[in-house]
Amino acid sequence: MRPSRRAVITTATAAALSAPSTASAAQRHRRLRTGFERLARDGYSLLDGEKVGIVTNPTGITRDAHHIVDVMHADARVDLTAVFGPEHGFRGTAQAGGSEGRYDDPATGLPVYDTYLKSGRALADIFTASGVDTVVFDIQDVGARFYTYIWTLYDCMEAAQLAGKRFVVLDRPNPVTGRAALGPVLHKEFATFVGRQPIAQAHGMTVAELARLFNEEFLTEAVPLETVPMSGWKRSDFYDASGLPWVPPSPNMPTPETALVYSGTCLFEGTNLSEGRGTTRPFELLGAEGVDRRWAAAANELALPGVLFREAYFAPTFSKFQGKTIGGVQVHVHDRAAFDPVRTGIALLVTAKQVWSGFAWRPDNWIDKLTGSTRVRTTIDAGADTDAVVAGWQEDLAAFRRTRRTYLLYR
Repeated sequence: MRPSRRAVITTATAAALSAPSTASAAQRHRRLRTGFERLARDGYSLLDGEKVGIVTNPTGITRDAHHIVDVMHADARVDLTAVFGPEHGFRGTAQAGGSEGRYDDPATGLPVYDTYLKSGRALADIFTASGVDTVVFDIQDVGARFYTYIWTLYDCMEAAQLAGKRFVVLDRPNPVTGRAALGPVLHKEFATFVGRQPIAQAHGMTVAELARLFNEEFLTEAVPLETVPMSGWKRSDFYDASGLPWVPPSPNMPTPETALVYSGTCLFEGTNLSEGRGTTRPFELLGAEGVDRRWAAAANELALPGVLFREAYFAPTFSKFQGKTIGGVQVHVHDRAAFDPVRTGIALLVTAKQVWSGFAWRPDNWIDKLTGSTRVRTTIDAGADTDAVVAGWQEDLAAFRRTRRTYLLYR
């Protein structure tokens, strides 16, 4: 670990917007304010005198569902001059593995630059060409290491440092809580855009907390970093406690329930089974041709906490098995506080291999990129049960949890 370089935490006062909350009375009393709400309530003083560019996507909204780019562009107190779009694009028009390219936003006239799959000096040159002084980041994460927006955050922080820019992160909730880090920790030799650095598969952090960790643990040189934390968020809160509208962060993340299972069932991207893309329940529906009721029965026999499995049949409209009716399971979480998504994902891999003779990993061993090493694949292939697979990452996870604790902002 390199010497501590603590990020500056702003203490801007929170804004109170008027949308109703479905949370409990206690939660309404401490209603969550996002980093953007706090920034705006303070009159954007943190950005005073700066030319500002923002990295965001459709999730960058206010409580009343206005996009923050539209709000900031219309406010004379902030000089917003550029937008930077990640995977799927700033306005969200692109599918997985795509982006919107360089264009001028029709609604605001602002130049929109494409950051997807750009990093290092190439991305730094984009920041330089944009003419901004400060790069702001505001994107809703879903809590999983392989969800690419946190690595857009990392790449943009690194590029801002190279370009001599200041970096500001506006925080939003981890929709699946920030109670604990779960799952295997990435080994550096398996670093890709679905995992740049050694963090846990379900990291249990917010983007502002991750930014602090990235800056002090992983960047070669720290970027001038400021974070605007939320107020009213507790680590035990699920997304519905926030009172915020849910905007799909990507086309296959339609609901907070999708995010709840994603850090486990996304592992099926590394197999020849469908992970439910092309259905209305991606990552909750899993299956393949030839899979039958035995899979759900085997998974239910494990009595995993908080979850049940239903025999299911479905026909994906795109992606794997497009237009074919296939068999599998639907994941039903009935106690989200008890549910462990990563352990559940491993259990489903183990039982799928046991009951379906057609089970195979993707030929490129993508599962190793998702899990962060060869360990999960090789131990399952060796016949290990769920407990044995999970036991294999506990030492690495314990070390990450100790590091993580330093950078947490909320109780």
